[in-house]
Amino acid sequence: MLTENMQSPSMNPQQQQVEKLRELGSQLRQVREEQSISIDEVATKTRIQARLLVAIEEGDLERLPEPVYIQGLIKQFAETLGLNGREYASAFPTGTQTYTITPSWRQLPATQLRPRHLYVIYILLVIASVSGLSYWFDQRSAEKNTQQETTQQQVEQEPIAGQPEAKLGSVNSPASQDSSQASSQPQSQTEPVEVKVSIKQDSWIRVISDGETVYQGTLAKGQNQTWTAQKQLTLKAGNAGGVMVEYNQQSPQVLGMAIPAK
Repeated sequence: MLTENMQSPSMNPQQQQVEKLRELGSQLRQVREEQSISIDEVATKTRIQARLLVAIEEGDLERLPEPVYIQGLIKQFAETLGLNGREYASAFPTGTQTYTITPSWRQLPATQLRPRHLYVIYILLVIASVSGLSYWFDQRSAEKNTQQETTQQQVEQEPIAGQPEAKLGSVNSPASQDSSQASSQPQSQTEPVEVKVSIKQDSWIRVISDGETVYQGTLAKGQNQTWTAQKQLTLKAGNAGGVMVEYNQQSPQVLGMAIPAK
């Protein structure tokens, strides 16, 4: 339970902060240990460095940032333990003072004025900045994870297990027409390779042109694609029986044995 300690009027603001921090830190440590929660677990949930949480529990003001930031750390720490974070944060003094402005304020030099609303605006700006940075980092992290997952799905997508695979050494070799991979190379090195593909059933396709992968993905039924190469073009299909191949304007051929539709 949060308790209020009466501070001596002669105690300066920094001493008050040290004493109050020790009191709050001791209470937070006691609650944390009663709940069998480690400092690392609190750091993970609050995204506060463990060394700062330890400094709060030990009442070590020298290892902590400005008092206004300490209030925010205490609030998150307490809320993670199921306590009233706002109450704990407000119990920590920031060392600010409230001044009463008399009607004669117009006669005072401008440098002596300390409007209270300026401090409130400063606090709001700090809170908005911290919240904005936290949201920005979260968004960047989510976008990065999404991009990594998309890239991984594209790279790791492979033909379904159990689909036929064999090598088609040349389009002119009929003995290899029930394969899932076609490699076409012209007799003359000056003649380019052109392969037209017509998809009869959905099929995963990989195309390697002159040793470089130029396409990898799934083509849907009814799609048509054309690829060219200067020396050699290799075509690999997951559902070879659903792919029609036309090499250098020759008669279309079925790449391999079809997989029955489910």
